[in-house]
Amino acid sequence: MSGIGSVAVVFGTRPEAIKLAPVIRELTDRGREPIVISTGQHRELLDPLLARLGIPVSVSLDVMRDNQPLSGLTARLSDSLGEALRKFRPDAVVVQGDTTSALCGALTSFYDRIPVAHVEAGLRSGVLDDPFPEELNRRLVSRLTRWHFAPTPRAAAALRAEGIEDSTIDLTGNTVIDNLFWVVARGLGRSAFTTEGAAAEGAAAEGAAVRRILVTLHRRENQGYRMRGVAEVLRRLAGRGDVEIVLPLHRSPSVRGVLVPALGGRAGITLVEALDYPDFTATLAACDLVITDSGGVQEEAPSLGKPVLVARDTTERPEAIEAGAARLVGTDVTALYDAATALLDDRELYASMSSVVNPFGDGKAAGRIVSRLCADLASSQQGSSVR
Repeated sequence: MSGIGSVAVVFGTRPEAIKLAPVIRELTDRGREPIVISTGQHRELLDPLLARLGIPVSVSLDVMRDNQPLSGLTARLSDSLGEALRKFRPDAVVVQGDTTSALCGALTSFYDRIPVAHVEAGLRSGVLDDPFPEELNRRLVSRLTRWHFAPTPRAAAALRAEGIEDSTIDLTGNTVIDNLFWVVARGLGRSAFTTEGAAAEGAAAEGAAVRRILVTLHRRENQGYRMRGVAEVLRRLAGRGDVEIVLPLHRSPSVRGVLVPALGGRAGITLVEALDYPDFTATLAACDLVITDSGGVQEEAPSLGKPVLVARDTTERPEAIEAGAARLVGTDVTALYDAATALLDDRELYASMSSVVNPFGDGKAAGRIVSRLCADLASSQQGSSVR
């Protein structure tokens, strides 16, 4: 590892692994194989994903407990990550996004005086507890970070507005686009939709195209009555008879407890278990419209020309909305239903949203990130050797 110190990469959830995989690959391709630490927040989803993405794990932590409160998870993560970092003593630690794993990775690194690189820095909803606890997490991580890798100009501006030194901010694009292109180029994954092409055989015979809607729901703030409202919208859309809805179920009992009774067995609606990343990507590529409360999907869908309806009251990714690729519609039954039917029935509206250039990146973010890290760490090592 001449010219650069060792780099540890910390993640715990599937979205983190997806967005850090390009960074891990880039480091490895440059002969700088990183120390990969998995906290295991999404262990059942992570293990098969990492195998398909070809990402080796150096350390796998065991921190999850049934019905564990955030305070308990934070304590376990801090203790376990601190032990791992003291064992390997990396020269830098890379975290991503706004999860509890990212916060604890940054905090324990700070305690041990290891500089932190934050991938996807600067996202802000403007409301401290929405989304919860992610908005607080990402603000705290920014106070602990040496390298801020901002995915968009807006994110970079948000960091500057909070007093972050401009020289520590790099505008890189989002690594999720890197990984999306990587998976699509390799033809990985299989769509969960049952319709073939633009229309199912029965619908094609009648001259009516089946429109395919991909739905993802999981956020804490949407659980309960809000999610029941979204389920009502999905039932109404399925009742049109010209749509196929696929909804991969989140593992949360609170999510499944609402969606399975409300939507299970309904004609036109297919509930599937959580899809691995390649299969989800193939399903996203096959759909016509996305309804989601996920942050990552808001970033990926525009690259594939898929209009997005965001079932949230706030978003830390307004770039897609400003560009016209997505609409923030919340979970109100009437507003969400009207927005979906407009896209299904208005060809001009659909064409305008599906043709927007993705504002989140060009697929080259990881190269920019690793170049900055390599340059700065090499410079630090040279300075140490001179002294």
